[in-house]
Amino acid sequence: MPDALWRLSATELAARFRRRETTPTAALDAVLARIEAADTAINAFTTLDAAGARSAAAAADARHAAGAPLGPMDGVPVSIKDNITVAGLRCAWGSELYLDHVPDADETPVARLREGGAVILGKTNVSEFTLGRGNVSTKAFGTTRNPWNTALVPGASTGGGAAAVAAGMGPVTLGTDGGGSIRRPACHCGLVGLKPSTGRVARRNGLPVILDDAEVIGPIARSVDDLAATLAIIQGPLAEDRLSVGVPGATTEPPPPRGLRILYIPRFGAWTVDDVVAESCAAAARALAGLGHVVEEGPLPVDLDLFEKHWPTFTAGGLAWLLRGQDWRGRIGEIYEEMAERGAALTAADYIDGLAAFREVQAQFARAFRDWDLLMTPSAGSLPWPAEQFGPPHHRAFTGIVNAGGLPGINIPCAPAPNGLPIGFQLIAPFGGDWTLIAMARQFEAAHPWADRWPAL
Repeated sequence: MPDALWRLSATELAARFRRRETTPTAALDAVLARIEAADTAINAFTTLDAAGARSAAAAADARHAAGAPLGPMDGVPVSIKDNITVAGLRCAWGSELYLDHVPDADETPVARLREGGAVILGKTNVSEFTLGRGNVSTKAFGTTRNPWNTALVPGASTGGGAAAVAAGMGPVTLGTDGGGSIRRPACHCGLVGLKPSTGRVARRNGLPVILDDAEVIGPIARSVDDLAATLAIIQGPLAEDRLSVGVPGATTEPPPPRGLRILYIPRFGAWTVDDVVAESCAAAARALAGLGHVVEEGPLPVDLDLFEKHWPTFTAGGLAWLLRGQDWRGRIGEIYEEMAERGAALTAADYIDGLAAFREVQAQFARAFRDWDLLMTPSAGSLPWPAEQFGPPHHRAFTGIVNAGGLPGINIPCAPAPNGLPIGFQLIAPFGGDWTLIAMARQFEAAHPWADRWPAL
């Protein structure tokens, strides 16, 4: 079992391909067999493209046989969240409104993965319009479940992709994060997940943008090696995406960090935190201090109320804009009907107020990073809850404001709950500091490894 190909990391698979100890087709066969065995219980995939994946794997076989792989992920199976376009595959966005939408182009990060030889497995389940309330449960595709306990949620809205990786149904997934949708599923599934800085990963040929600049594409993986290898491929500017041009910071991993000033923020305002989550994250803060960093505890140095007041403008307003002119009543989830109605009542002045508020949030974060190198919080305020239910309000407390700031944030697994459920903490870096977060995650992983934790599924 330890050597089963579906259990191997992306980087280990690629190394075995290069050494000709196995082939991309053999790895794909193992992953497809694992999907057949496990996905009935998980419901991670909305569209599985076995034929396309076999064709891509066969091409990768030939390149490796010739000693000419396209890159470090050539032949590695990767899944894609079903709000990221893949040419020729349905992109339903978790909604019956989009069941017939088949794009003719890859979104930029998918195109870059494909150019590097990655094998696209298919599309993973999402919350409707990726505006989840903590779960992935839609009329179009049903409920996705957590491999650690199939009665519970895997997190939203990249829950399908996170559940797939946690269950061994491919070592890497691409997700999106508009308010925590990479970091919280990674947290609940025991994985490392990066929400990049706005613009770090260029976007073109995708779905309509409904969250202004807040939503970004990033990777979820079991190991830091896999996360770093994926980001290295998908990052970088694109002239057609002005947000991606001029993003500061390193584009490769720096040496192991030493002596960083870290502000640990155990709570945001009046939001509660489950005791077991608080205990695990506090232990992780002590562990970071033990690695030589200066860790101090304190409050969030940014106006949380400013974010909470204006964030619904973007979710409700964006959805109302998306649905305008469509016959959507009775065809989308009830909560989205209510959200669209609220959004339709907003004014242009409301939206400009929201943009101004987010600029202030960004400025306040910039001032905070004069005193601190990193901020640390729990990734989610609660353990997972029943899969068909929306999350308790405090589950989302720590992530959305990072999107408003345009900052990179990463979930790093820490000590699990006594019942085995995963817990994670979040590190936040200044704009452009994505690779510092990866270096920190690698340092923590070396001292407190998590990649060998597998659900019993």
